[in-house]
Amino acid sequence: MKRVDLLKEAMPTMTRVAVLSNLSHPGEASELRATREAARALGLAIEHFEVGSDDDFEPAFAAIAQGKCDGLIAFPDALKNFNREKIVGFALRRRLPSIYGWKMYAEAGGLMSYGPVLDDVSVRVAVYVDKILKGVKPADLPVEQPTKLEMVVNLKTAKALGLEIPRGMILGADALLE
Repeated sequence: MKRVDLLKEAMPTMTRVAVLSNLSHPGEASELRATREAARALGLAIEHFEVGSDDDFEPAFAAIAQGKCDGLIAFPDALKNFNREKIVGFALRRRLPSIYGWKMYAEAGGLMSYGPVLDDVSVRVAVYVDKILKGVKPADLPVEQPTKLEMVVNLKTAKALGLEIPRGMILGADALLE
């Protein structure tokens, strides 16, 4: 899982990562498995914290603070998107390097993001809706994976966290926020 690799590259001394996920969201269970496997390969421990409603964030944050985690990964979904400023604010207050699946989190102050370009995904969704409205059965449409991924690094946040982002990561970023 690329997000684990990027977070570890940004903070090589990291040992324990908090993962915020909503397991009722399709795909998050498999994303959690892939994250655990990637973390194990890097010698990282994963602490999983599930959030399924707006009311779950504060207890999850309190548990993360108690858990001695030194990094944060938040899987992207509508619930966390709606609460992204709360999540990013918590990570900044706790001085946790963080990575997210969508650029809007880095724009909100998160350290970095790596994931699909949402504008491209939206276009593909529109194509599928058009096909369905023209009579194609949804079951007859192939499953598509995003074809464009982007990495965004928030250099202002890195500075606030006292992190020196490796030059290779800066050169490999699709966008740098300052």
